[in-house]
Amino acid sequence: MTQDRKVTALIMAGKRSGALDPLAANAGVAQKCVVPVLGVPMVERVVKQVAACDRVGAIRIIAHEPDEIAAIPSIAALIEEGRLTFAEGKFNIVDSVFSGAEGAEYPLLITTADNCLVTPDGYAEFIDKCFAAEAGGAAGLARKEDVIAADPEGQSKFYQFKDGGFSNCNMYWIGSPEALSAAEIMRGGGQFVKFPSRIIKAFGLMNLIRFRLGNGSKEKLFEQVSKRFGFKMVPVELSDGHYAIDVDNQRTFDVTERILKRRAG
Repeated sequence: MTQDRKVTALIMAGKRSGALDPLAANAGVAQKCVVPVLGVPMVERVVKQVAACDRVGAIRIIAHEPDEIAAIPSIAALIEEGRLTFAEGKFNIVDSVFSGAEGAEYPLLITTADNCLVTPDGYAEFIDKCFAAEAGGAAGLARKEDVIAADPEGQSKFYQFKDGGFSNCNMYWIGSPEALSAAEIMRGGGQFVKFPSRIIKAFGLMNLIRFRLGNGSKEKLFEQVSKRFGFKMVPVELSDGHYAIDVDNQRTFDVTERILKRRAG
């Protein structure tokens, strides 16, 4: 039973390029991950949802300024319990993943501190599908129709494949220490829709052409990437479009608060 096998969750809560995020500046805090969303620091929201998922064991927060995060009472309680620790944030997302993975038990679930709309069920769905696919590495995706149904303003750009449009859910899977090399895909910062040249570096020229033309399925792209890295990488399609909406800027901050109010009735 996959439910009996716990995963280690890495929550990425560092500063991008070490600069103060505009949302943090507006909120008067030192880092984006503690910006209140409906009065609750976004990293606290994510930690609570991750901790409530019964597939997750240990939790690690990768941060540049952990003291401000550790002072949040619910997070302090998990630290006291011994379930949550911190790892040093680096000024590159890949090196931060390596930092968080050091000495951790595999497999790893990677998510971000601004993923305020993912529920414990969402993380469980992703984890179960990764186990079922026997994935060495994986990325969570949501269908364009589901994301738009969640909120029309939630996402503005989508990856276009033969089988439809998809959006990244900021959920990743590293199945083993050998598969950790998959994190190198993100060294350029990800955001492949905005920066197609990063696809060439990560996936190769032919995959960029297929990606841009939309004439290959997501499974085919991941199959080609698997050959490039030497282990099985899979796309994991998730059932809820809300999971693709994170707090990236003022627009998505407003969208997230609107959705959370709707959930709260």
